[in-house]
Amino acid sequence: MKALSLTQLVPVLQLAIGPVILISGVGLLLLTLSNRFGRMMDRSRDIIRELSAQGHPPAVEQNLHRQVAILQRRAWILRLSITMSAVTILMVGILILSLFVAAIWQLEAGPYLVTIFCIAILSLIGSILAFIADMNLALRAVHLDWLLVAKD
Repeated sequence: MKALSLTQLVPVLQLAIGPVILISGVGLLLLTLSNRFGRMMDRSRDIIRELSAQGHPPAVEQNLHRQVAILQRRAWILRLSITMSAVTILMVGILILSLFVAAIWQLEAGPYLVTIFCIAILSLIGSILAFIADMNLALRAVHLDWLLVAKD
């Protein structure tokens, strides 16, 4: 293993800047997703508590059961989105580490690095798609509430 000079190391550092910025952006997405997950869990606990109370008209009880079903689906989707965002960050971390290892040991790792980057981006795309699905389910739950109020 030959030590890299500073002039040889600078381009590797420049290559690593983009992935580091990606980690920062995905970290913000992860923060948003975990906040949504927490609020959704709180809402689900509130509805379950409300369901345990007796004396609801059948239409209200049916609505609450539908709400819980939607929240369970949202929990699964948000967990998927959070997991995929975490995989993105993991893959970008591996990418950065691989860049430095390839530079230090002077390995030809181009195809390997491209594969890692593609996995990271595909995981990010999957996370965003799951996030969009969650928003659509949240809107469906609001629509159920609106239908119940509109009947009265």
